[in-house]
Amino acid sequence: MNLGAGVGVAVREFQTESGPVDYGLFVDRRLCGVIEAKAEGVTLSGFSEQAARYIADVPKHLVREEGQVRFEYVASRMEILFRDHADPEPVSRRVFAFHRPETLQRWIKQPATIRARLKEMPHLDREGLRACQIDAVAALERSMAQNHPRALVQMATGAGKTFTACTLSYRILAHAGFRRILFLADRANLVRQARDEYLAYRPPGVGRSFSEVYNVQKLGAAGLDKDAQVVVATIQRVYSVLTGKQLSEEDEEASSFEGGGSNVDCLIAYNPAIPIESFDLVITDECHRSIYGTWRQVLEYFDAFTVGLTAAPSLHTLGFFGRNLVAQYPYERSVVDGVNVAFEVFRVRTEIGERGSTVKAGYDLPVRDKRTRAERYETLTEDYSYTPEQIDRSVLVPNHIRTILETYRDTLFTELFPGRKEVPKTLVFAKDDHHAEEIVGILRDVFGKGNDFAKKITYRTDGADPETLIRAFRNDYNPRIAATVDMIATGTDVKPIEVLIFLRDVKSELYFEQMKGRGARTISAEKLREVTPDAEAKTRFVLIDAVGVTESLKSVSQPLERDRVISFDKLVDEIAAGRRDDDAFATLAARLSALDRRIGKKDRAAIARATGGIDLAGLARRLLDAIDPDSLAARAPKDAPEAEQRAAREAAKDEAAFVFDDPALRRLLKDVKAAADIRIDTISTDAVISSGWDENKAADTIERFRRFLEEKRDELVTLQILYRLPYVQRHLTYEAVDDLKEALKRPPWLLEPVDVWRAYKRLAGEKVRRNPAGTLADIVMLVRYALSESEALEPLPSVIAGRFNLWLGREEKAGRLYSDEQREWLTAIRDHLAVNIEIRQQDVMDAPDFAARGGIVRARALFGARLPVLLDELTDALVA
Repeated sequence: MNLGAGVGVAVREFQTESGPVDYGLFVDRRLCGVIEAKAEGVTLSGFSEQAARYIADVPKHLVREEGQVRFEYVASRMEILFRDHADPEPVSRRVFAFHRPETLQRWIKQPATIRARLKEMPHLDREGLRACQIDAVAALERSMAQNHPRALVQMATGAGKTFTACTLSYRILAHAGFRRILFLADRANLVRQARDEYLAYRPPGVGRSFSEVYNVQKLGAAGLDKDAQVVVATIQRVYSVLTGKQLSEEDEEASSFEGGGSNVDCLIAYNPAIPIESFDLVITDECHRSIYGTWRQVLEYFDAFTVGLTAAPSLHTLGFFGRNLVAQYPYERSVVDGVNVAFEVFRVRTEIGERGSTVKAGYDLPVRDKRTRAERYETLTEDYSYTPEQIDRSVLVPNHIRTILETYRDTLFTELFPGRKEVPKTLVFAKDDHHAEEIVGILRDVFGKGNDFAKKITYRTDGADPETLIRAFRNDYNPRIAATVDMIATGTDVKPIEVLIFLRDVKSELYFEQMKGRGARTISAEKLREVTPDAEAKTRFVLIDAVGVTESLKSVSQPLERDRVISFDKLVDEIAAGRRDDDAFATLAARLSALDRRIGKKDRAAIARATGGIDLAGLARRLLDAIDPDSLAARAPKDAPEAEQRAAREAAKDEAAFVFDDPALRRLLKDVKAAADIRIDTISTDAVISSGWDENKAADTIERFRRFLEEKRDELVTLQILYRLPYVQRHLTYEAVDDLKEALKRPPWLLEPVDVWRAYKRLAGEKVRRNPAGTLADIVMLVRYALSESEALEPLPSVIAGRFNLWLGREEKAGRLYSDEQREWLTAIRDHLAVNIEIRQQDVMDAPDFAARGGIVRARALFGARLPVLLDELTDALVA
C-alpha cells in the first residue's frame, strides 16, 4: 500500500484484532475510519456494531491519540450508512455517497463536531424577535442538538419565516461550525426576495449586516460559489447544477403550486464538483409538496439537516419530516397577536357564475386565437352552452367579469369600506394570463381610469419588468389594482393590500392559505396612508369570493394528470426522443384528450392528414393502451417470464410513440395547442343573484365567544362581576379585564375583541352602533351585550357622556353643586374611565392629564375627604 498516494487512501482487507475490515481509511497517512462493505439487498443497520468493533480493535501502534479512528461507513451498492464516533451520541445516518477525504481532514482538525457544538449554543439574543420566532429558533436548535435530521416549523404567513431563517442561519454559522446553508424557495422572485432579506438582516449585538459577515449567493447557471455561506435557490436550479441540465430563468418563475407536482422522480448521480457535504443545513421555505416527492432525491443528496418552514403543513410535508413538528404558530394566533389581520368574506353570486349560459344558434361570436390574440367571427350553427367551470378557460364572458367588478365598485364605499373615497390596494386572482389581460381592461373601464390605475402582474407582462410593477404596487399610489395568476400568489409581500378578489377557484388548501396571506400582512397606519391617503388603519382585509373559493372542498391529493410541470411541447419532444415511462404516456394522453375537446374542424382535418387518419382521441387511446395492464396481457400473458413481459411493454410503447417521430406532426401539434381558440360570449347578459358578507364566519366567532363566557364565568374575576355572581363584591379593575383579554387570545378561543365586535355587526345590523374604541372597555361592552344587559352594542365613550350627565343631575338634586374647575376634573375622570374602566388615587397622582392639573394634591384640595368616595361613585355610575 502507498499511504502517500493522496490525501485519502482506502486500504482493502485491512487487518484488525477482530479480523480484516473491508477497507481501512487513511487521511494524511493517519488511520481515521473503516468501511464495512455488504452485498446489494442486505440490510445494513445490524453491521454497524461489527464496524464499531473493528474500529475498537485497529492496530494500537497506528493510533496516536484517543478518538483518532472515528469515521464508520457500512455500505452496499445501493445504500451507505455513516457514523461519526466523535459525536456526543453517535448514530448512523444515511448518506448519498462517501465524504471526500478533504472533508474528513477538516473534521479531524476541528475541536468538536457540529452536533457537539449544537449542544453548547449561546443564549439567544431576543432583540427584534417576535415570540413565535424565538420559539421557532429555540425549537429548531434543540431538535438539531438532539440529532433529529429533519424538523418542521408551522408559522403563519406574515409571521416572519424568512427572518426566522436568517436568525437561525447566523447563529449556527457563528456558533455551531456550520460552513454553508442552502435556502430553497418556490420560485425565482421569492429567491430574490429571500436573498434581499438575508443581505439586509442585522444580527442583534453584532453591529454589522449579515452580508458584511457572510457571503450570500443566488444560485445561477454558473454554479456554486465556494466562498458563499448562504446559497438561495429554487429546487429546479439545484437539480440543474447537480445534473448539468440546462434551466432557463423563465423555468424558475412559475410556481409549483400553480402547476401541480410530478410523479416522475428527478433522479441524480453523484457530482464530485458538488459533494454531499456542500451544505450542512437545507431550509425549505413554503415549497410545494412535490419538493418532498418528485424532488426528494435532490434534498437527500446532501448530508445536511433539513428544516421546513410552512404556513399549513400537508400530509406529504408532515410525512417527509417524520412528523417532527417542533413549533406551531397558526394564523388565528397571529391575528390575536397583531402579527396579521383577520379577514371577512364578501360573497358575490351571479346568474352566469352559478349556472353558466346558452347562446342561441345564429349569433356571431368572436373567437380569439390564444397565441396571437387575433380575433375572427363565427356564426353559431347550433346552440352553444357552457358551464361555470368552462368560464374563462374555453369561453370568455366579459359581461360576467364586468358584473362582478361593477359590484365591487358599487359596494366599495358603502358596504366594504364605508366613508372611504380611495380605492384600496386590490389584488385580483385570475385563471391565466389571457384572463388577467381581460380583467385589467374591464377594470379600467368600470372605474373610468387610465392604464396606471390597474395593471397585470404576471410572468408574461409585456413591456414592463414584473419586479418593477410589484415594487410600484407595494410603494406607490398607482396601480390601485393588480391582476395576477400566481406571481403574487405566494410569498411576495405587498402589505398595503386590503382587498383580494378571487375570480378563480383553488383546490389546494395550502395554496389557498398562501393566497389569502397576500392580504393578511400588517402595516403601520403611517405607511398605509403613504399609498392609500384616506385609510385610517389596516384592521382587516376583505376577501371577495366570486367563484365559491371559500366554499369548495380543498385537498392535498394529486391531480389526475401526472406531470403537470412539464410543458406540452417538451413532453412531445421527449416522447419522440425515447422517453418511455408510464407517467409521460399518461400525461400526454390527458393533454391530447383535453386538446381534442377544444380544437375546430380545420385543425382536426390537418391532424388526421398528418397521422394517416388518427385523430387526437385515437392518439390518446394508443398511449393509454401501451400502459394498460389488460391491453398488455393480450401481448404477453401475466404468467409469462418477466423478460417476455418487459419486451411486450417496450414494444407496445414504441408502437404507440412511433407516430411522434414525424417532426412535421410534432410541429403541427404544438401549433394547434398554442393556437387553441377561446370563444368570447358577447351576447349573454349577467346579473347579480346575491352579494353580501359571509355570515357563517361571523356566527362561528360569536358562538366561540358565547362558549368562552359560559366556560370561564366562574374562573375569571371580570366575568364573575359582569355575571353578578353573589360571592363577588368587587369593582372591575384594569388588571382583571386585561386577564380576560389574554384568556380570549389563548387556544382554543383565539378571539380578538375587534373581531367579535365586527361579527356582531354583520349579524345584528342596527343594534351595533359605531366601531369599537380599541380599548379594554370594548370587552366589557361586548360581554354585557352578549349577556343581554344592553339592547345595543356601542363603545363605552359613546354612552359614558350620557351617563355622566345623569349623574351630575342626581348630584344637583342631592344639593351637591360643582365649580367650573371641579367640573373640569370630573370630566377628566370621566374620560379616564372611558378608556381604563377604573380609576385609583394613584392614577390621579401619576396620569399625565391629572398631573398637569396639579395631581392628587389639587384633587384633594378641591374634593376634600370625599375624593375616594367620589371616585367609586363615578366608576359605579359610568362603568358598572
